[in-house]
Amino acid sequence: MAKYTVRQEQVDTLLTWVKSGQIAIPELQRPFVWSSTKVRDLLDSLYNGYPVGYLITWQSQDVGLKDGTTSGFKQILIDGQQRITAMTAALVGHEVVDKNYAKKRIKIAFNPQTEKFETLTPFLDRDDAWVSDISDFMSSSGTTFGSINRYLSSNPDADETAIVRSFEKLAGIHNAQVGIITLADDLDINTVTEIFIRINSKGVTLSGADFAMSKISSHGEYGSNLRKLIDYFCHLAKHPHAYSDISQNDKAFAASGYLDRIAWLRNDTSDLYDPDYTDVIRVAGLRGFGRGRMSSLVSLLSGRDFDTRSFSDQLARQSFETLERVLLEIVNQYNYQQFLLTIKSSGFIAAKMISSKNALNFAYALFIQLKSEGNLSDGEIKSIVRRWFAMSMLTGRYSGSFETRFEADIRKIAEMGAAGVLNEIERGQLTDGFWNVELPSNMITTSTRSPYFNTFRAAQIQKNAKGFLSKHITVRQMTEESGDIHHLVPKNYLIMSGVTDRNQYNQIANFAITETPVNIAIQDSEPAVYVERVDRQISTGNLSLGEIATSCELEDSFTENAVPKSLRNTTADSYSQFLNERRKLMSHYIRDYYFAL
Repeated sequence: MAKYTVRQEQVDTLLTWVKSGQIAIPELQRPFVWSSTKVRDLLDSLYNGYPVGYLITWQSQDVGLKDGTTSGFKQILIDGQQRITAMTAALVGHEVVDKNYAKKRIKIAFNPQTEKFETLTPFLDRDDAWVSDISDFMSSSGTTFGSINRYLSSNPDADETAIVRSFEKLAGIHNAQVGIITLADDLDINTVTEIFIRINSKGVTLSGADFAMSKISSHGEYGSNLRKLIDYFCHLAKHPHAYSDISQNDKAFAASGYLDRIAWLRNDTSDLYDPDYTDVIRVAGLRGFGRGRMSSLVSLLSGRDFDTRSFSDQLARQSFETLERVLLEIVNQYNYQQFLLTIKSSGFIAAKMISSKNALNFAYALFIQLKSEGNLSDGEIKSIVRRWFAMSMLTGRYSGSFETRFEADIRKIAEMGAAGVLNEIERGQLTDGFWNVELPSNMITTSTRSPYFNTFRAAQIQKNAKGFLSKHITVRQMTEESGDIHHLVPKNYLIMSGVTDRNQYNQIANFAITETPVNIAIQDSEPAVYVERVDRQISTGNLSLGEIATSCELEDSFTENAVPKSLRNTTADSYSQFLNERRKLMSHYIRDYYFAL
């Protein structure tokens, strides 16, 4: 069977399809991102017969809807949304949705004498040389002849022959040819993506989530509202102030009842986990269908029966009902906020500490699943989710081919239970060899965004550790407000002593979170010098470097920051040995934290 067909259609035919709903445009309820200048340039290309690129559509099956009706046989636009929206706005006069989700008109003016298009301004609107809004001309039931006569009466000095030619060319936009590539309805996402990349001259990648969102929105008004639920949830998580815009400007969605489900986000202030639509769909695929691959989810929403390799209207209907149920679980205020509290209770309190969004996605799907099963206490659920998330961060479990890992893990959890699978992972991966060799080796890095440094920081936060050489200020407080990442063996001291490789002096094993005044007081002193200053203030009571006042406080500071006592005697010559010792202490610190979660 052919993977796709290619044909040319007239602009007028496309606009008729859009008006009748034969082409579904998923983007119509999302902010229109093109500037009016780009709309003008598109009209200029159509007017002059220049190519405007291919539109790519996906043939949709006729699927039963929740209310008993059918979705209708449609072509879903998966590339070219902005171009089609621009055409309907400029040529038909349809409103577009702006960044505040308010509807507005984009008016393009045309000068038949210069054959130029411009965004309408008050100045051009008063100038008789310009046709103020070409949609009035393009959608008029009147004749081109009548428009020409009106224009010439207002511009008696214009060249009549040139004006006639210009208006005829403008009317000819209706007949301009636009290429359409229609993809077969049974293609898998990988094939669709490959075709998309090869065709798209801009090299833009079509993601599986884009394909899924297109499939969801094609499912009549029901699917359109589910797509909006995803879009608006993600948008409000990042921009709570947009709630009033959405409620005022999308009355249909507000009336559906879905807006009430996410209204709580207008008061949300956390940015620890602000999912985008790809994240939401991944969580939904895991939670509702046990699927990690986006392509599998799209197939299920299409009604694909994996056993018979055929399409089932009933399966499609059931899949959408499942999708609605799990989306409402995902956007539920209690679920979402309890999950955030669970992650924060593991010490990961800031978005900058989390390097793997996929680890968060899986943890959220797991959290919702365990809550819904009702077999475990709240404390047991949170302990499992905390450990699973920390394990995922430390081992990079959901990097690389994460979709395969997602699916394998969720399937195994269904068979063995989350606690059993986690215990198996811990016995197989988090062995003594991991804590004593593998993790310390992974810490040979300069990246303070590495999961190893951030998990160490999370461990300090969870244990309420104070900053290095601090008596009162904690690592949590400095993460939330302001703190320095200090070189235990100062960088300039190392450089002046011959250690000039930044991959050496900037290793994370040489870093500790400190108060800014402490960092300034240490400056470029070698460890023996600044630690001796602390010893002196302990004996004299005269504070000159932080507020440490007793030997016990100094020892606690070393312990809470996993700093080896050998720091006192570390020089440039013994710096490598210090790094090795610190990495092992950090690893053991993380180990103790992990098994206490």
